[in-house]
Amino acid sequence: MYDVIIVGGGPSGASAGRRAGILGLNTLLLEKEDFPRYKPCGGGLSDHAISFLDFEFPEEVIEWEITGARVIFKEQMIEAHKDHRLSILVSRDVFDNLLLEKAKETGIKVHTREKVLSCRETPEFVEVETKENTYRAKFVIISEGSHGLLKTCLRPADTKEEYGVCVVAEVPAEEKEIEERLGKAIELHFGVAGGGYGWVFPHKTYYSVGIGGVVKNLPHPKETMLEFLKENGFEGEYKLHGHKIPWGGIKRKIVGSRILLCGDAAGFVDAFSGEGLAYAIRSGQLAAEVISGICLECGKAKDLKKYESLCQAEFGTHLKYSLMFSKVMHRFPERTFRIFASSEKMVDKYLEVVGLSMDYKDFLRWSLLNFKFK
Repeated sequence: MYDVIIVGGGPSGASAGRRAGILGLNTLLLEKEDFPRYKPCGGGLSDHAISFLDFEFPEEVIEWEITGARVIFKEQMIEAHKDHRLSILVSRDVFDNLLLEKAKETGIKVHTREKVLSCRETPEFVEVETKENTYRAKFVIISEGSHGLLKTCLRPADTKEEYGVCVVAEVPAEEKEIEERLGKAIELHFGVAGGGYGWVFPHKTYYSVGIGGVVKNLPHPKETMLEFLKENGFEGEYKLHGHKIPWGGIKRKIVGSRILLCGDAAGFVDAFSGEGLAYAIRSGQLAAEVISGICLECGKAKDLKKYESLCQAEFGTHLKYSLMFSKVMHRFPERTFRIFASSEKMVDKYLEVVGLSMDYKDFLRWSLLNFKFK
């Protein structure tokens, strides 16, 4: 009987595992793939996300440092920078493997290449079935990302209005060329994908190029992506990778009688930018802390509800207003993105949101006071 079984070894699962191990929980982490593994993602990691890590971040994992953004809408373009680093770019296979190795350092058990088939709650424990074995734990943390179906033991699957789809390609390039094109900026293209945007992010040996939008507003993602590549001067043949991403800020059930959902499985994603790593890391840590309070401090199973209130207090309101802001922007795309791509003041303020020195609630209020979105 384990104290906790964690399903998924990505950022939320690995962060939960590391915190559980440090706190002394008898922990098993189950991951269906072998690490390191490829993960389609732009790879943006904010300094806010890094601040949650309880170890010194290795310099060799950092591929690029970002101080600003270039926002493009049709024929308009604006670029703004801060005088400090806002985020870094990482390759997800390297970053995710780092987090999992840091979890292993605490002495927890980690089984890779062991896919979980089902989780069944009982009054006393959770039964976890894999292809190889059946395990029992007092509690389970489901951190399987957006594609997994185990989360549906707690909540319905997202509808087409509640999740998006991204298509990503990695375009090889020399570091000098990337530096000349982007400098320390990321490139955001609006008006190319319904309910989302396109991006060009710098990495050490390649551009991460992608598009993402709400499923119902992006009926032909592959064709849209191919057109986006062509329009931005990427003429070669590139392998395309697609993945789902939940729309954040929507009220979802994340707590069962003995099961918690973390990261993308819980829907913890910025609805406007699609950023989810900070919330994945932090929600995993909070889940482990709540379970530790029950297992090691004579708490009761009903105390699991504290997880929901902790997540709400730390980032729930921020994600709620990210959804409001996204809806405002995409309801009047011609007007709003024209403003966004022509106002250095607005982009500069948005960079404060990226750095978490301003939350979406204040940013939305500021935007509505300074611009007419209609």
